Amino acid sequence: QVQLVESGGGLVQPGGSLRLSCAASGFTLDAYVIGWFRQAPGKEREFVAAISWSGHATDYRYSVKGRFTISRTNAKNTAYLQMNNLKPEDTAVYYCAAGSSMVRMIGAYNVWGQGTQVTVSS
Repeated sequence: QVQLVESGGGLVQPGGSLRLSCAASGFTLDAYVIGWFRQAPGKEREFVAAISWSGHATDYRYSVKGRFTISRTNAKNTAYLQMNNLKPEDTAVYYCAAGSSMVRMIGAYNVWGQGTQVTVSS
């Protein structure tokens, strides 16, 4: 069974940090682009970050540049999203996904995790 499972979400105060993990099973991530997306209540799902199969190329939406870092450890079949200096507007369900190319469109990603809640509030 092909699966992605996110973990690491939770409640954090503004300025705090969280690290999200995305573990793959049933397939290997090394030949796939990994993307992170998020969806806030009442909002459309939006692109957050992506990383190439090799890990040498990354892409971030402007609002998270300098605060979030996407990475992957192919030998562990796992990807990560380190989130620093979190803001209330970062509150959302965060999803990891595997796709075929380094693009921001949701339709390019074929396998999705179940999501993990990130809440930034004082």
